[in-house]
Amino acid sequence: MSALLETCHLTREFGGLRAIGDLSIAVKRGEILGIIGPNGAGKTTLFNLLTGIYPPSYGDILFDGRSITGLQPSRIARLGMARTFQNIRLFRQLSVLENVRIAYDSGLACSPLDAMLRSPWALLRERESVEASMELLEMFQLGSHVEDRAGDLSYGAQRRLEIVRALALKPTLLLLDEPAAGMNPSEAMQLTDFLRWVHDKFSLTIVLIEHHMQMVMALCDRIEVIEFGVRIAGGKPEDVKADPRVIEAYLGTEGELP
Repeated sequence: MSALLETCHLTREFGGLRAIGDLSIAVKRGEILGIIGPNGAGKTTLFNLLTGIYPPSYGDILFDGRSITGLQPSRIARLGMARTFQNIRLFRQLSVLENVRIAYDSGLACSPLDAMLRSPWALLRERESVEASMELLEMFQLGSHVEDRAGDLSYGAQRRLEIVRALALKPTLLLLDEPAAGMNPSEAMQLTDFLRWVHDKFSLTIVLIEHHMQMVMALCDRIEVIEFGVRIAGGKPEDVKADPRVIEAYLGTEGELP
């Protein structure tokens, strides 16, 4: 499989602190890649670099064969990269449907003048947006909540809604930042099956940050491990799990990861 995403000597410094250091990794097209590491390893900083929230101090990021270094987050999203966040970031006061339409409408070709005058073209695009958003929500068992405020949904439903909103951008690459955060082991394993279905249904490449090791081992085709912003190991789940460097990073001594 060819690489859909590559980082080349990626580095990010905050004053005298190097959060990501000379990081070169590749994400193969169509795979599910896990990014793991202890707290403070730089995982979320990596996602922020990939999506344009932070510019790199050094290095380059290639997405689908082109450099995206320095591009605005909105431009990167339009190129086909979408993400969720560790702390759910929905428009809590807006309806479930409005949350999804905001993402879907960002890709519609409709001028501000058409929208203001409610032209036939704008009305057609609006109907398209509603129908496509409803289809996604029904697919994720959220169809009965379209008029509910997003902030009133259960925690699990909010997680699903955030993924639906990301999918409304029609991405080829989906970045998930700790999707199992706040879930018990049973819920996390149900999420594993759900994400595998999402991967297959939408033909996505997925990169996820996750601390729930059972979920990572069950879901991911490959794992990259970082510590203090530096890659220390990588490979198939069974190989990474047994790597002494990974065990030491997590446990500080010899032992066995769950």
